[in-house]
Amino acid sequence: MVLIWTQFGVKAKNVNVKCKVRVMHRGDSSGSSSSAEGTRSEQDTPCLSIKPTGKDFYKVLGVSPDSNEDEIKKAYRKMALKFHPDKNSDADAEDKFKEIAEAYEILTDPKKRSIYDQFGEEGLKSRMSMSGQGNVFRNNFHGDPHATFSSFFHGSDHFDIFFGPDGEGEDELFNPFRRFPFTHVGGSAGCEGGLRRGQRRLQGKEVVHDLLVTLEEVMQGCTKHVKIARRRLNPDGRSMRSEDKVLNVVVKKGWKAGTKITFPREGDETPNSTPADITFILRDKEHTQYKREGSNIVFTAKITLKEALCGCTVNVPTIDNRMMPLPCSDVIKPGAVRRLRGEGLPLPKSPSQRGDLVVEFQVLFPDRIPPQSREIIKHSLGQC
Repeated sequence: MVLIWTQFGVKAKNVNVKCKVRVMHRGDSSGSSSSAEGTRSEQDTPCLSIKPTGKDFYKVLGVSPDSNEDEIKKAYRKMALKFHPDKNSDADAEDKFKEIAEAYEILTDPKKRSIYDQFGEEGLKSRMSMSGQGNVFRNNFHGDPHATFSSFFHGSDHFDIFFGPDGEGEDELFNPFRRFPFTHVGGSAGCEGGLRRGQRRLQGKEVVHDLLVTLEEVMQGCTKHVKIARRRLNPDGRSMRSEDKVLNVVVKKGWKAGTKITFPREGDETPNSTPADITFILRDKEHTQYKREGSNIVFTAKITLKEALCGCTVNVPTIDNRMMPLPCSDVIKPGAVRRLRGEGLPLPKSPSQRGDLVVEFQVLFPDRIPPQSREIIKHSLGQC
């Protein structure tokens, strides 16, 4: 009778199993063999190669088994955008999209990935079941690839991702300065029930607030501290809490009315929606002396009819509290305009440069003229 003794060795990544075989003949107590045939049987012989069974998740994402987490995330982003059913009309796009999400969920979980690398998909399921964690695997990938997609892109509307108004490419998806809407969710309908199984949590509707700024604040730049009240989801995922937060709104020099300043995901959150964005829109506060026209400011100078006809010097106040003399020797007609160059507001894109201070003249006419003065005026103006 022949006895066979085996020694197995497992290589973690490639999962190739080799065995050492020794043939022992009856009567050979040492287990050695003097013959050449016996010597050859002593050597290591690759007698079995076990490969992971089930799906090849590395191949699904188009990455190598040695890929790091960043490479896996980059591959998921590319593949998910390519096969998203809202963008890809192929018949198998939905299945491919789900498979990509499943691969991403497993390969970005260190424990799952380690087991998968050794035993494959089926081995992963079996290993979880044997350790009493059978439900962990099934729940780890929730079966909703859209939820994975939404979570990866931080709840952004996938329609905006694919077809945004500015034509943003894939490289812009993680740009921290890309524009976000400003959102607020009102009411509490649907808060208690939460999402149905497989339903995605979309971002809440934007909320927009006007932010009044004075021309002096636009001139110098400023930071506004705005206190907001918002609703947030508790850790149980169902109940809500109210909280206050102070947002520091930075207004840069020369920013125009209508400029939007957005705080992503600082608004309300509900069981059905991810935190909304908050956006402030700059509005000019009415000024006692000036009217704004872009980077120019308009000052109305009131002069008498005598000053309009005979000339005068008008002292014009500047936005930074100086007085500038403006000599006027010619006849000034009602509505006439003079400019003080570089005395306006900073240019938004070049704050070191400034617009103009526009002086618009308003001529004040007398309510009545004495008879003797009227004759003098007639005589004087008769030659004009």
